[in-house]
Amino acid sequence: SSRKELHGIFPWLVESIFGSLDGIIVGWNLRCLQGKTNPTEYPVALDFLDPSGPMMKLVYKLQAEEYRYDFPVSYLPGPVKASIQEQVLPECSLYHNKVQLPSSGGLGLNLALNPFEYYMFYFAISLITQKNSPVTHHVSPSNSAYFILVDTYLKCFLPTEGSVLPPPYSNPGGAIPSPTPRSPPVPFTSYGMHHTSLLKRHIAHQPSVNADPASQEIWRSETLLQIFVEMWLHHYSLEMYQKMQSPHVKLEVLHYRLSISSKHHGSPAQSGYQALHAYQESFKPTEEHVLVVRLLVKHLHAFSNSLKPEPLSPSAHSHSASPLEEFKRVVIPRFVQEKLYIFLQHCFGHWPLDASFRAVLEMWLSYLQPWRYAPEKPSQSAESLPRSVSEKWAAFIQENLLMYTKLFIGFLNRALRTDLVSPKNALMVFRVAKVFAQPNLAEMILKGEQLFLEPELVMPHRQHRFFMTPTLGGSFLSWPPTITDASFKVKSHVYSLEGQDFQYKQMFGTEVRSLVLKLAQLICQAQQTAKSISDHSAETTASQSFFSWFRFTPLETNGSYTGNDLDEIGQDSIKKTDEYLEKALEYLCQIFKLNEAQLTQMMMKCGTAQDENGKNQLPDCIESEDGLILTPLGRYQIINGLRRFEVQYQGDTELQPIRSYENATLVRLLFRLSSALNERFADQMDTLCSREDFVGRLCRYHLTNPHLTQKIRYSPVMKDRTSQNWGPRISLRFLASYRTLLSLLMVYFIASWFCIGPVGCTFIILVGYFLYAVIMTFFFEGWKPHEH
Repeated sequence: SSRKELHGIFPWLVESIFGSLDGIIVGWNLRCLQGKTNPTEYPVALDFLDPSGPMMKLVYKLQAEEYRYDFPVSYLPGPVKASIQEQVLPECSLYHNKVQLPSSGGLGLNLALNPFEYYMFYFAISLITQKNSPVTHHVSPSNSAYFILVDTYLKCFLPTEGSVLPPPYSNPGGAIPSPTPRSPPVPFTSYGMHHTSLLKRHIAHQPSVNADPASQEIWRSETLLQIFVEMWLHHYSLEMYQKMQSPHVKLEVLHYRLSISSKHHGSPAQSGYQALHAYQESFKPTEEHVLVVRLLVKHLHAFSNSLKPEPLSPSAHSHSASPLEEFKRVVIPRFVQEKLYIFLQHCFGHWPLDASFRAVLEMWLSYLQPWRYAPEKPSQSAESLPRSVSEKWAAFIQENLLMYTKLFIGFLNRALRTDLVSPKNALMVFRVAKVFAQPNLAEMILKGEQLFLEPELVMPHRQHRFFMTPTLGGSFLSWPPTITDASFKVKSHVYSLEGQDFQYKQMFGTEVRSLVLKLAQLICQAQQTAKSISDHSAETTASQSFFSWFRFTPLETNGSYTGNDLDEIGQDSIKKTDEYLEKALEYLCQIFKLNEAQLTQMMMKCGTAQDENGKNQLPDCIESEDGLILTPLGRYQIINGLRRFEVQYQGDTELQPIRSYENATLVRLLFRLSSALNERFADQMDTLCSREDFVGRLCRYHLTNPHLTQKIRYSPVMKDRTSQNWGPRISLRFLASYRTLLSLLMVYFIASWFCIGPVGCTFIILVGYFLYAVIMTFFFEGWKPHEH
């Protein structure tokens, strides 16, 4: 087809593949397309959307013309959308010279994008907009066509080896002129300081397909990365967004809001509130979203680590470094670091306290370990030993100090609020402790903190962006010699992310050390709890037999054991949980140099908190005038099942609430029947129970409640209840139990199988119960008169 015809169907084709921006059209649903469930469509979709496939060839074919496609600003991430609508352009050069008024009388602002940008915008944003797509089966995100395509595009446009392949084209043409606005452009505020393209020119005016290959490859690589970062990591609140803007922008936004409020005779507070509401959005990243971001982080580490070694001669470096190599040098600090830090902070603070946090955790740990994606591999002899972190990564750790320290403190606060008895939560604590316990890593983090805390003796007054670039405050050589280059980089990193008034909390300080000790104490308690649950499960399994299921006794109603997910997983997982917690405690001791004597005392204290049966004592409480009051530690112990109060029913067992394993109608009928019998034969039962022979012992054991008799003896409240017969009595409530009814039905079924008949079956049941009563009396009552 001709380019003009392809230009007309291109937006429709992109929307039919990736779905509409409002989510109504699902499209091909690449996030749910897998090879196992869709063996025919899966390879066809991957081949069609491959970087060398038909769809990308169409993109390059349209790229050779000056075609532009409208992308509504209203579907951009919340902070970017609000910024553009307030006529303040974001710092990212991706939006510059692209905002246009709507054509043909439409509403809202649009971005005028070239075909490559338009395709990648739809591809990236489909991960966010298609959250509620129908899923009929379990989908593994890492095996979906979307995940595979992200990996393919990253390997193609951000290669770790070689250069980006040149785009295929059929008709080479001249250079593309600047896009002619179809409508008057919107006058935007310019705050004069944003990250420009590495090519020192705007990316909207990219060269034609037959221009310099080096500039072409860097344009596509930079555009792809900017789109991925903007769509996946640019969702946060107004406060976080303002931290990423220069002071000039904040001042101009304030002037703009004041001018708007004065025009409409409104108060500045109301205008500020409306602006705050416009910036904020409900952003809840899914597990699939986090997995895709982790894939991006891992590939960027490999891409950045593939940088060629710098030559010794500076002149040789200036002539030999290609644009792609320069891009590798700045790709993480310039494009990813700031927004990924805010994204992780959002997830650490808002993610539910469950096992799904593992995806966020692994993404964070992947960013913290760039050496795992370095080209050099450890020797086979050293694979069994922990790999020491090389000193060459000290600069990365110092320039990402908050990623290590502040987020570690955030994880500590999460771990202190989770149930560490759960195997999945124990595994997360183990993973973090194992990563930070790598040899030489804790020392380099401590060195970074010392560099940040170095005194600033003669440093002039800092501004928010003072550490970001030397253009505002002179060259780097103008700084006083008391500030080292490493210290400058650490301070620049911290102040640019958290602002000038940030109060830094040391990872190896006393406050965080106390949190680590609390975590160590909880680990010890969780180990004891897991052991008691394991012992309880073993005892329950051993005590339960086939014949014990037919007992004519009600189930235990006052059991104090509360279940845990370990009961359903099995002994193997309990053993793994204990191993995870034990290794995590060992790693924490290595990282923070904890005192072994103190930990031993703590473990002994946790061990003595267990009674003889392996059950916990009362939760941590404080004595007061009103009785016991739970402390925060006591509430934590109750919530996580570490300790509990022994709450038992202490009244008449015949008057306790109807249980779920009982038939409510039978309970009420049998209670009336037993009450009538007790009133009718009360004197006869008293006479029988007063006898000293075997019949008396039998009646005392089965017609009296010793515990209730003892309570009546010492309780004036229960003595006043003269309406009830507290002496010997008949109890028929056990017949209302579903287990008893089912047992009777099974006995009748077995009897009918042998043709005994209902009368014979009833006789067998009575004889069996009489033998049971005699045996119980012989073993438990003995040949002595009853104590009560």
